[in-house]
Amino acid sequence: MSIKNSYKYLYTCSDLSLASTLSIWFPILKINTTNPRKADFYFSDTKELQEKIEKYWKNEILVEPKLMFQSIKLLKSRIYQG
Repeated sequence: MSIKNSYKYLYTCSDLSLASTLSIWFPILKINTTNPRKADFYFSDTKELQEKIEKYWKNEILVEPKLMFQSIKLLKSRIYQG
């Protein structure tokens, strides 16, 4: 889902697996944890990001298992650090 910020467009998702995958190539700008049941991850919405998202949903992205595991651990750490 894309939303317009005052200075750029942002892509937001609450899917931990997608966010972990995207964070390997794109920085997370913000994590919103106001809802205790889910976290929202914000990325700059670019053409390259949209291409990765499309490849993700088509199962066309290959990631080293250790890299993916580290990415998930890092995101969980950032979610629960407060």
